[in-house]
Amino acid sequence: MAKRDYYEILGVEREADEKAIKKAYRRLAMKYHPDRNSDDPAAEEKFKEATEAYEVLADAEKRAAYDRFGHAGVDPQMGGGGGFSGGGNFGDIFGDMFGDIFGGAASGRGGRGGAQRGSDLRYQLDLDLEDAVRGTSVKIKVPTLEECHHCHGTGSEDGKAETCGTCNGMGQVRMQQGFFAIQQTCPRCHGSGKIIRNPCKKCHGEGRVQNTKTLEVKIPAGVDTGDRIRLSGEGEAGRMGGGTGDLYVQINVRPHPIFERDGANLYCEVPVSFVDATLGGELEVPTLEGRVKLKIPAETQTGKLFRLRGKGVKPVRGGAAGDLLCRVVLETPVNLSESQKELLRKFHEDTSGEKHSPKKSNWFDGVKKFFEDMKP
Repeated sequence: MAKRDYYEILGVEREADEKAIKKAYRRLAMKYHPDRNSDDPAAEEKFKEATEAYEVLADAEKRAAYDRFGHAGVDPQMGGGGGFSGGGNFGDIFGDMFGDIFGGAASGRGGRGGAQRGSDLRYQLDLDLEDAVRGTSVKIKVPTLEECHHCHGTGSEDGKAETCGTCNGMGQVRMQQGFFAIQQTCPRCHGSGKIIRNPCKKCHGEGRVQNTKTLEVKIPAGVDTGDRIRLSGEGEAGRMGGGTGDLYVQINVRPHPIFERDGANLYCEVPVSFVDATLGGELEVPTLEGRVKLKIPAETQTGKLFRLRGKGVKPVRGGAAGDLLCRVVLETPVNLSESQKELLRKFHEDTSGEKHSPKKSNWFDGVKKFFEDMKP
């Protein structure tokens, strides 16, 4: 099945900048995250599809290859970069302590003598909003290929290896037919350039063994869905003395029952009673730092936004903290007794008219004019 266009998946134009791409991905990740759609298998596929598109378009080098060659430019099976190979560098924010937020991966090409760098790994880390905003330290278990300690990564029981006679140690063979020449991996040594006569009994000549390691990942304050933390050298071990790959921890912030995040700002809905909205009052509203008092002026309408400055999120790259925006939701009384209903009917009779409901009157005037304009 042909893959969909990455720009189409994220719903952005081809000229979209990094900020627009990240915002689009965050919106889709929140919408299709498995935690929110446990009964919808299709949502998980859409979540993975959006993540794949974001990983390509958020990386300058991969995006350039995709724009030029399409999926073939980033698919390793079709000769493209793929995975984390050759990613762009977005800068090291916290140095070796935290790795590289939005960091590009190092090249996955082999070195001299058939050495091959280990693969980069990706680990998706789900965080609560509170931990993402304040920062935390998390232990994760990562299945990976590590260097075999028995043979020290050589793959040989006695430490000896012979030069492959088929490719003469090059790891590649050249096949020519007429005017066409094809270079491919040596079928005998599988690209290593070496032949092991006495394979290691523990790793069976691979030089690597499967293992699960536990790592402690320090999460800086202010991370958000789509951010990545690079842990250098924590990926798979290389072959034949090649370097170790990196581990990329992909951040996903779980949906919060109260707050919704948009960049540095937080949003929440505050239910307000009919009486408080009419006469005014004072309510306690939650923030990530504790409760604060919010004054509701008289005659407040539903949908009104109140801004609490500095009560949002401090961005991971620095700068001032965002704001908390509280949206008023007028709560209609329920489970009323007959006497209470009667009081409301009398109240409605006493307050009917444009004086007490100007928005309602203006709305009906607009509706009336709309239908009059439609008459031939």
